[in-house]
Amino acid sequence: MAGGKETPRQRMIGMMYLVLTALLALQVSNQILQKFVLLNDGLERTSKNYINKNEFTVSSIASTVEQQGNNARDVPKVEASREVRKLTSEIFSYLEDLKQELIETSNARDEQGQYRNSSLKNTDVPGNIFNNNRKGFEMQEKLNAYPVQISAILKEIGLDLTFEDIAKDAKDIEIFQNDSEARNKNFVNLNFVKSPVGAVMALISQYQNEVLNIESESLAAITGSIGSFYFKSDVFKASVAATSNVVAAGTKFEGNLFIASSSSSAQPLMTVDGRQVPVVDGFGEISFTVPPASQYDDRGLARRVLKGEITVNIAGKDSLLSVDYEYFVAQPIIKVTSEVVNQLYADCANDLMIDVPALGNSYAPSFTVSNGTSIQGSKPGQLTVIPGSSGKVNIGVSSGGNKIGDVSYDIKPVPAPTVRLYDARGQIDLSVAYPAPGPSTLIVEAIPEPTFGRTMARDANFEVTGGEVILLRNEVPREKVNISGKNVAIRSLLASSRSGDRLVVRVTEVTRTNFRGNKIRNTQPEIYSITIK
Repeated sequence: MAGGKETPRQRMIGMMYLVLTALLALQVSNQILQKFVLLNDGLERTSKNYINKNEFTVSSIASTVEQQGNNARDVPKVEASREVRKLTSEIFSYLEDLKQELIETSNARDEQGQYRNSSLKNTDVPGNIFNNNRKGFEMQEKLNAYPVQISAILKEIGLDLTFEDIAKDAKDIEIFQNDSEARNKNFVNLNFVKSPVGAVMALISQYQNEVLNIESESLAAITGSIGSFYFKSDVFKASVAATSNVVAAGTKFEGNLFIASSSSSAQPLMTVDGRQVPVVDGFGEISFTVPPASQYDDRGLARRVLKGEITVNIAGKDSLLSVDYEYFVAQPIIKVTSEVVNQLYADCANDLMIDVPALGNSYAPSFTVSNGTSIQGSKPGQLTVIPGSSGKVNIGVSSGGNKIGDVSYDIKPVPAPTVRLYDARGQIDLSVAYPAPGPSTLIVEAIPEPTFGRTMARDANFEVTGGEVILLRNEVPREKVNISGKNVAIRSLLASSRSGDRLVVRVTEVTRTNFRGNKIRNTQPEIYSITIK
């Protein structure tokens, strides 16, 4: 974009571009594909608002220059604004043709005009059109030539504005510069190869918005360079230009509330839902956090209506203009990742990563846990949950103080370990007799269940802490020693043993040390027998 501080709209567009680009490589579900369709619809509505606003600005520039007597320094600016509009219209139509080609080639719509999920998932068509047929490379060239051409038009009328490339390779995008897998990808591979049709549609719409945003900045610069801006109008209309009319709960609604014939010198009073909004160059800047809805429809959307009012001087008296703007709140999806996500182990440190992808960079999570305790990690979304002993554990998820939803899991008891006997050579085979006089070394270990041991290593420290080893002869106990740890001293028993005797290992207690270092003792009577040859 042009040098200087970015507007909230520009920051929002930049964030949406990064989110779209980062999600292209994911294997997405039908529900996420539908969100891409909704995002595309919202971006296309924004494009229409942009086009209407920019066309009006072009006509206003011509009208202003004429009303001010066609000043020789300002007359070329009228033609420059028309050239900007013409060039923008051409590149916008070019992108729209590519989008329609993608939709038609992938057969993405059915006979009723509805999108097919199976076609939206298709990753072959985008790669074929944009990579194999080289249209992605042509698209990159045209997109990056556009801001250069706009800057040249502006320079001819004395305006020095430069813009960044629109279609960048991964190495030129900050979030990918440290990503070893993505940073070497060019524009086409990053955006189109192995990318689903639904995501590519939204991405092309985003590029259209970026083109229109550059046009808007250029026309604003031309307008600002003309002398005092006067106009005469007999039709006034209150309008809203929003970044998108589909907004995830917990994220900000951003847009402009404005009069279609407003000038940069006008300072009307503007309110949204009764709250006054700041007015910059005649446009009200709308920004507020969208609370979650009490209920959503089967598409995961809830309808809202923004009520705007503008008080402005018309024909020498204050007039009130009103506008009702419909938008939709999208239900955020809570995504939990963990090795043990289906059930949580009782009294153990279950490490979870809880994310709400729709919130993007605005995700500022906090959690509440019932029937358990929790430890929040150093990164957003990291949470360690220590459930109670039984039942269910419920995790409430909020972001920025706004409740997003709840996730609930069954509490699973810690699986009992398996007791195994070892000598100096390894595990003892209890199915065969042991050579006399018996094992010189006896090790009794409690081995955790494999899945529990792998996923819950900090809580899977078991030790045999109670029991005894008995020397039996003709089923009559002769001597015994106690078990207080894994290494058992049985030399006294071996000294008295004879062929045909048995060493009976009776385990009565196993202790688990959890992640906090606490000892949890469990009675676990088990008997093992070693027959001596």
